[in-house]
Amino acid sequence: MFAYVFERFPSFTQTFCAREVAALRGLGIDAPVFSIRNPKEEPIHQMFPNLGETAYLPENFDEVLAGDADFRRSARKAQEDLVKLWGGESEKRRIYEALWLERAFRSAGITHIHTHFAGLSARTAFWLERLGGPTYSVTAHANDIFRDEPPERLAQVLGGARQVVTVSDFSKSYLLKNFPQLQEKLHRVYNGIDLSRFSRSSFPEHKPLIVSVGRAIEKKGFPDLIAACALIRDRDFECVILGGGPMEEELRNQVVQAGVGHRVQICGAASEEEIRGYLARARAFVLPCVTGQDGAMDNLPTVIMEAMASGLPVVATPLAGIPEMVVDGVTGFLVPEHS
Repeated sequence: MFAYVFERFPSFTQTFCAREVAALRGLGIDAPVFSIRNPKEEPIHQMFPNLGETAYLPENFDEVLAGDADFRRSARKAQEDLVKLWGGESEKRRIYEALWLERAFRSAGITHIHTHFAGLSARTAFWLERLGGPTYSVTAHANDIFRDEPPERLAQVLGGARQVVTVSDFSKSYLLKNFPQLQEKLHRVYNGIDLSRFSRSSFPEHKPLIVSVGRAIEKKGFPDLIAACALIRDRDFECVILGGGPMEEELRNQVVQAGVGHRVQICGAASEEEIRGYLARARAFVLPCVTGQDGAMDNLPTVIMEAMASGLPVVATPLAGIPEMVVDGVTGFLVPEHS
């Protein structure tokens, strides 16, 4: 029997995780889902009503440590191993999570777990197996391999996995270049979407609509889209950018300063239903991804798949796995980042 372990589930910005669990449920595979953190401050995924129950780990392990001597002794011993392997105690909560999960999985008969992202939840899975728990596999995505994890720790976490999945040929090549020892267990499996959930755009004859979707963060490149709209402000069109995030106010200020308030709207977070509605009446989808100053980079943005499912031409940049979706001059156009 296998289970999922997520850092947070269901996360509003990680629809591909919820989609995968829902698809398995639809196939009659009822794999239990465990989440290290509770995304209680995030909107609820209304489009996936059949996700089932999620078991959440304790937010604070102080009571567990205070009331369970065996847990406390096991944690102390494992932390000595942690310091030797990773050089410090900054990850000691991974030990608590691993010990808590080991007990839960032993009683449930779970022998293997799968986790998305080679980050926090994968580090917990690494220690879970090291402490005698189930084996694990990992799906690696973007920042978790391009930026967030130190190479030596990433090598240990991916090296300990029974199988490693990544979502584009680009990221597979990247991982093999940096970790050739993964050759025999690394697989490329594209994320997918349910095409039936998306209506093809009717390309309505009213004012042309450009749509863009993504978190308001540097790597999405939204300032370049606003600047591009400013170049054609005298044409009759509108552009909506959907998705909240830390740069949202900065983008609104840029719209005002560029004098395109009558053309560009920064709309904040939107549900899948709202996004589908915008796509169905759009003329084009634009996602001007860039490489962040810290090396952050998108890999295979799901929103591009959703736009293509709506029959829209896509304008994007040729970063990471994007050219594996957008065929330049056929299904859209690829232009240099920051152009």
